[in-house]
Amino acid sequence: MTQVRQVTNPLDPAIGAFGKLQRQVYFESDMLIPPTIIRAMLGLPMSGRSNFLVVAEQGREVVGGTFFHYMKKPNTGFSSFMGIAPAARGQGLARKLHQARFAVLDEAAGGRVEGIFIDVVAPERLTKEELEAEHRVGSDPLHRRQAFAALGFRQVDIRYEQPVGGPPPPEGARAGVDALNPMGGPVTNLDLLYCPHQPAQTIPTERVLQTMRAYWTPWLGPPRAKREVEKLRQRAGGAELRLLPVV
Repeated sequence: MTQVRQVTNPLDPAIGAFGKLQRQVYFESDMLIPPTIIRAMLGLPMSGRSNFLVVAEQGREVVGGTFFHYMKKPNTGFSSFMGIAPAARGQGLARKLHQARFAVLDEAAGGRVEGIFIDVVAPERLTKEELEAEHRVGSDPLHRRQAFAALGFRQVDIRYEQPVGGPPPPEGARAGVDALNPMGGPVTNLDLLYCPHQPAQTIPTERVLQTMRAYWTPWLGPPRAKREVEKLRQRAGGAELRLLPVV
């Protein structure tokens, strides 16, 4: 029997087990939030933002989980990770975790959260080596996108870049603004998805911008997060963005 529960104690051993699950099912370990950081984030109140972990357990084994955040100003959630152990797939655990995630966010909102964002890799923008790494952990980026689509996610119609974690900027760019990023250049193989609480065909651009600013600020710092959001605003080009089918 599977139990889905919220983890609130930073000392809960399920946090370490969730960390192992992340590494088991996702090919790029450098992009994962380690258990030590998750513990700190669960136990540390942050201005305008709350952090949550929900796990699915079968007996004492963590077979699924999602780590996510509530952004107070835009009244939205952002999911940093959701994964299911290979042996537990096909049992509807992703939907149970997704429903539990919405319930936690609604409680944090004191009513109803607007929706949940995630970023997810685009298969056509992965290298051959990255695709091979996916397959080694039994993962398929296309199947992942299809799973998110089945949960109600749609793609935000904007060119999305995660500010850190990609290749370093060219040597000639190091004297410019990009030199403020010691962790590499932007990650450009991701798309931004959004699952509205109520079906919608568009999303206010300002909701996207406020969410990303709240999400990026803790690890980029306020000045850099503000600059990155302004880049996103320029690419948006309007007050509303379309929500497209995930393909």
